[in-house]
Amino acid sequence: MISSGLNELEAIAAVARLGGFRAAAVELGLSASAVSHAVAALEARMGVRLFNRTTRSVAPTLAGEEFLREITPALARIRAAIAGAGGRRDTPAGVLRINSAVGPAHQLLAPFVMTYLDRCPAMSVEIVTEGRLIDIVQGGFDAGIRLRESTPQDMIAIPFGGPLQSMVVGSPAYLAEHGAPQTPWDLARHRCVRARNPSGTRAPWEFCRQGETLSINVEGQLTLDEPTLMARVALEGGGLAYLSEWYVGEHLRTGRLVRVLEAWTQPYPGLCLYYPGRRLVPPGLRQFVDVLREAGGGRSKARP
Repeated sequence: MISSGLNELEAIAAVARLGGFRAAAVELGLSASAVSHAVAALEARMGVRLFNRTTRSVAPTLAGEEFLREITPALARIRAAIAGAGGRRDTPAGVLRINSAVGPAHQLLAPFVMTYLDRCPAMSVEIVTEGRLIDIVQGGFDAGIRLRESTPQDMIAIPFGGPLQSMVVGSPAYLAEHGAPQTPWDLARHRCVRARNPSGTRAPWEFCRQGETLSINVEGQLTLDEPTLMARVALEGGGLAYLSEWYVGEHLRTGRLVRVLEAWTQPYPGLCLYYPGRRLVPPGLRQFVDVLREAGGGRSKARP
């Protein structure tokens, strides 16, 4: 049985984050019944129900949501203090949890993560990918990876990886049949693969040339929310796609895709690792920041 106190709070945070007792038990290294009993015991002492339970789902009640908002930052500070107390170890040990969009995760793996794991053999890394921007503290993450323009303002930001580039691409067969657009306005005569943001809104295609900027909501019969699927449609001749070089660079090098409107798509600031601005940075995270800096990452930027 989990003892009263910190472990009960960790159990409640894990159940809320993972959506169930079984998943929380796996993360905590306990049985599902032990986690369930710990939550029930705290509910009984508090005299309030923290979770609504059905055979299919577990979700926080309104009281549970309010309780979690209060305890989650405190738990993060406690974890950081514990990790900081162990910072005198020669080699950090534990788990580094990072939240990232899918594209940045590809950029992160090589060389950064693999270099980090070689340097810190007692550490493990867990990367969770999702399109929407979340509260990494509430989600139980040590750090997040996003575009610099999307980095939360109250975080310490570590730029890395250099500028990025989005581009319009199509297959040689498609361009041979339909011709290549010469300006963004020509896209109205083309089949375009439209993109949908994690928020549900349509993502416009952004262009810039000689100080002139355009944001176009292209027309097309197909709308997707996953970049590798968009690239696949373009590869199969289904139309033009607007994608980061992450997803199409290799296809451009092999000639399976061709870039168009190159003069209209300019590089933009790249990625940031970000984490809460606190005094005690866990040693595992501190080592990861060192890896980013050594590989060409930028300097820390504390947001106002």
